[in-house]
Amino acid sequence: MRVLPSERLISVSNESDPLPDSHAELPPVIRRTEFVAFALAGLLLIAVIAVLYVAKAFFLPVVMAIVAGTMLSPAASFLERRRVPRAVGAVLIVVAVTTVVAFVVALIAAPAMEWSSRLPELGAQLKDKLHVFDRPLALWRELQTMVGGSEGLPSFQLPKFEWVQPTLEFLSPTFAEFLLFFVTLILFIASWRDLRRALIMTFSDRDARLRTLRILNEIEVHLGNYLLTVTVINIGVGVATGIVCALTGMPNPAGLGALAAGLNFIPIIGPVAMFVVLVVVGLVAFPTLGGGLMAALAFGGITFMEGHFVTPTIIGRRLALNALAVFIALAFWTWLWGPMGAFLSSPLLIVGLILKEHLMPENSPQLPQA
Repeated sequence: MRVLPSERLISVSNESDPLPDSHAELPPVIRRTEFVAFALAGLLLIAVIAVLYVAKAFFLPVVMAIVAGTMLSPAASFLERRRVPRAVGAVLIVVAVTTVVAFVVALIAAPAMEWSSRLPELGAQLKDKLHVFDRPLALWRELQTMVGGSEGLPSFQLPKFEWVQPTLEFLSPTFAEFLLFFVTLILFIASWRDLRRALIMTFSDRDARLRTLRILNEIEVHLGNYLLTVTVINIGVGVATGIVCALTGMPNPAGLGALAAGLNFIPIIGPVAMFVVLVVVGLVAFPTLGGGLMAALAFGGITFMEGHFVTPTIIGRRLALNALAVFIALAFWTWLWGPMGAFLSSPLLIVGLILKEHLMPENSPQLPQA
């Protein structure tokens, strides 16, 4: 049998090459199945986000009702232990919460409507007060001209008020969304116990049922404690803001305090918006710049104490929230669902952390420390 030279070389090389002694000498290989799994998971995540964004009118009221119902379910359980039927307790809780929210909105709406009717007059007053910035802007234009800038900064102009109506339309949900939210909230609170049992019994394994029960119990307890604690803290912030506004002579201190308490439910964005409101109201109400900034600076001190000492001390003991995670969750849910998404960002983050702790516990294999 004739052997070709190429075949002879191949056989010799195969016999002379040493085999690897262990798997450690083999280069790392990315398996095709792992790559496909990551790609499918990424596509699924993108599809879910797209559906939540497009179908906002349906998913936002439903998710809002489920989160609020989970927060309020301990109150329904308390009434049930006092021999109040759960369905009746659900209606009473929703009516009580709606009454409180309507009262706060009434405190805010009366001065807001009065000021909105005087927007041109107030805008002219505010523009006159801000002439103090004309000199710094002129110096900046001169500096830009010296360094070869193409155009100087224009003179200070107040923004037009055409944004008011679109903003109110964006913040105001439709009647159908309100109806969907309230009906879902009442039915969820009334049937939460049966929903828990059905969800737990979905799994056939005993360990899976116990893990699901622990997850649901912890979510209910943490969300209920979060709502109660944050509500008490925000009421304190609102009362302190109202007292500061009354002492500094601001108009309608009760309405400003109620607005501060309501906006403080939205992390980061709410206090910043309240600070801007106090600055604008102060500049319009007071003849001097210093007098107009007193209430805003005092509110800044209040929110600094609340954000750096009070809230971390109380909430941080129960469930630590990373500042970066809070900010990213706030940015994502605000982009996805607007102001209501900003309100839901912290509760949804708490739910995500609880799921992570139970589904990926600390005793699972971890990467080595660097």
